[in-house]
Amino acid sequence: MRDVIEIHDLLLRTIIGVNDWERKDRQDVRINLRLFTDTRAAGQSDRLDDTLNYRALTKAVIALVEGSQFYLVEKLAEEIARLCVVRFGVPEVEVQVEKPGALRFARSVGVRIRRRREDYA
Repeated sequence: MRDVIEIHDLLLRTIIGVNDWERKDRQDVRINLRLFTDTRAAGQSDRLDDTLNYRALTKAVIALVEGSQFYLVEKLAEEIARLCVVRFGVPEVEVQVEKPGALRFARSVGVRIRRRREDYA
């Protein structure tokens, strides 16, 4: 059985894009995470040590995103997934990264990826 911890609509600013004007100023990105993990031990013990510390994970994601300067949202999503799986031991993660206003007439454009431990073996 896999449980899911979800983080919705984390709104951050970073340098992202391939155009010269996109490389000058930070732009908004919206991040959603689905962290597939087993929460049974924490549900029984009510102890933080028995679960994924999603506050610490979120702080690490913020530091990664705000300190990055990628050209593609695909690369940003991949690095967020790698952080969740490799550094925080999440067995499986789904990462969605959206760039609001990237396309005219569209609220946002983005990617959604899913990675597991074996993807970073």
